[in-house]
Amino acid sequence: MSKAQKKSLALSKGLKLNTRLTGVVLIFVMLPIAILGGIVFYNMEQSSIRENVSFMQATMERRRDSISNNIDSINMTTQFFLTNDTMNNVLICAAQNGQFSTRQLIDIYRNDVAALERLINNNPVLHGVRYYAINDNVQEMMPVLFGHSRMNRQKWAGMASIGGWFFDYQDNLFAGYEDSPMIGLITPVTDRQHGKIGVIEANMTMRTMFPSMYEDMKGESSCFVTDEGRIIYGSNEDDSIAEIAIEVANTLRSAQDTGETSRIATNYKKEKKSVISGMYIPELKGTLVSVDDISESLNDVYKLRTNYIIGMLIILAGMAFVIDVVVNHVLKKFYEVLATIRKVRSGNLDVRTIESGRDDEMGELAHQVNRMLDNIQELMKENISREVLVKDSQIRALQNQINAHFIYNVLESIKMMAEIKEDYDISDAITSLGKLLRYSMKWTSDTVMVSEEIEYIKNYMALINLRFDYEIYLSLNVPDEIMKQRIPKMSLQPIIENAIIHGIEELADDTTIYMKGIPEGDFCTIEITDNGRGMNDEELDILRKKISGEIKTEGGSGNGIGLKNVQDRIRMEYGDKCGIDVATMEGCYTKVYVKIPMKRG
Repeated sequence: MSKAQKKSLALSKGLKLNTRLTGVVLIFVMLPIAILGGIVFYNMEQSSIRENVSFMQATMERRRDSISNNIDSINMTTQFFLTNDTMNNVLICAAQNGQFSTRQLIDIYRNDVAALERLINNNPVLHGVRYYAINDNVQEMMPVLFGHSRMNRQKWAGMASIGGWFFDYQDNLFAGYEDSPMIGLITPVTDRQHGKIGVIEANMTMRTMFPSMYEDMKGESSCFVTDEGRIIYGSNEDDSIAEIAIEVANTLRSAQDTGETSRIATNYKKEKKSVISGMYIPELKGTLVSVDDISESLNDVYKLRTNYIIGMLIILAGMAFVIDVVVNHVLKKFYEVLATIRKVRSGNLDVRTIESGRDDEMGELAHQVNRMLDNIQELMKENISREVLVKDSQIRALQNQINAHFIYNVLESIKMMAEIKEDYDISDAITSLGKLLRYSMKWTSDTVMVSEEIEYIKNYMALINLRFDYEIYLSLNVPDEIMKQRIPKMSLQPIIENAIIHGIEELADDTTIYMKGIPEGDFCTIEITDNGRGMNDEELDILRKKISGEIKTEGGSGNGIGLKNVQDRIRMEYGDKCGIDVATMEGCYTKVYVKIPMKRG
C-alpha cells in the first residue's frame, strides 16, 4: 500500500459515519458525472481540432492547385519564349556583335515584341518575361528585350549561367524602380552553333505565388523554406515558427522517396496550440509551411469546461449539505445505540436503548442490542456457575489422578507377586496392561509419534492374544522417517481393533495383521491389512458413506463409528487432503489406508 493510500485510510478512520456515508454517496453520484463531463469536453476539444485540421487540409489543397497553376504558367511562357526564332536570332546577332537595320528592328518590335507583350498582359499572374543578351550590343525593346548591364542589376545575376528559381528579390531593372518581392524562373538561352546567347527571366510577385504569406489571416503565419534552409517570410513575418518550419521542411524533404509531399499535425507548446501544415513543392525545391493558432477556438471549449466544473462544485456543495442532513436523521437511532454501547463498555450492564418503533433496520438494531445485553447478563451468571463446576472438575481430576497412581502401584505389586511365583506370562500381561493404561491416561498432547502409537498397539495385541486360542501376529514394514511422523493419538489402534473384531475373530485361526508405511512426496500412507473375511461391494459402500458422514452413525459395534472418529480427528488436525480409505475383497482381505502429512528434516 502506498503512503498516499495509507494517509487516506488513516484520515477516513477519523471521520464520523455520517460524514463517510455522505462522502460515499457524493463520490458515487459525482464520479459518473465527472467522467461523462470529461468525455464530452474531450470530444468537443478533439472535434474542434479535427474541424481546424479539415479546414487546413482544404486550404492546403487550394494553395497547391494555385501554386501548381502559377508554376505551369511560368514554365509554359518560358518555353514559348525559348521557341521564338526571331528573338533567338536577335540574341545571336548581339552575341556576334552584329547589327539589324532600323527597318528590321521596327518590324521585330511591331510583330514579335508586341505579340510577346500581349502574351504577358493576357496572363494576369505574370509580372514580366524578359530576354537579356550576353552583352549590351542590342537594341533594347521594352518590356521584353534588354542588354546585359540591365541583367547585372538583378540579385539573381550570379545564377544566370545555371538557371533555376530565385525567391524574394526586388526588380531592379531600372534605377529607383521598386515593386513587390518577386519570384522568378531564370533560364539560360543556348544555341547549338553559338553556345550561350542570352537569359530569360519569367517572374511574378511572391504574393501571387504564395498568397498565404501575405494574407492578413488572424492566428495564421506562413513561410517558405528552401532546401538550403533559407526561410522566406511574407508580410506576416513570425520568427516564432522558424523552428517548426525547419523541422517540417526537413521531414517532408526526407520523405520524398515515399511519395509524401504534405503533412498536417497538431502542436501543443506551452499555452499555444496550433495546426501545422507543410507542403513540399519539388519544382521550387522548397516547402510551404503554415502554422494556424487554434488556441482561441479551443479556449471557448475550455471556458465552457471551467463553467461546468464550477457549476458541478456548487451543486456538489448543495448536495453535501442535503445528504448530510438526511444521513444524520437516518443514523439518529444508530448514535443512540452507540451511546448505549459506550456506557456498557464503561461497566454499566443495566443500561438499555429506548425502543421507539422497530419498523426499520435501526429500530431492529436497538432491539437486538437490548437482547444482547440481556443475554450477556445471563451468560455471566452461567459463567459463574461454570467456573464453580470447573473447580469441582479439577478436584475430581486430581482425585482420579490419585486413583490412577493407586492402580499403577497395585499392578506393580501383582507383577512382583507373579514374578516371585515365576508366573512370567501373568507378569508380562500385567506389564502390557500397565503400559496400556499409562498411554491411555496420558493426555499431555493431541498428537503422538507413529512409533508411540505402534508401541501401544503391540501392548494391546499382547493382551488381546490372551483371550484367544490362536495367535494374531503384527507384521511391521514402516520406515524410520514415517515412525517419526506425528499422528492423532489413538488413531491406528481403533483400526487394528476393528480388523480383529470384524475381520479375524470369526475365523478363529492364526493370522497376521500387516502394517506398511509408504512415503509419497509431501504425504505418507500407512496401510493396515488383515486376512479376514472381507466385505462385499454393498457393505463397502455403506462403510465408506458412514466414514464420510453421508450416513449417520450411532453407538454400537459394527457400525463404523470407530473409523468415522479416526477420519474426523485426522481431518480436523490436517485438513481434507488427509484421512482414511478402505479397500476390500470378500473372503480375502480388508485394507485401510491412513494418509497423513510427511514432515521432513
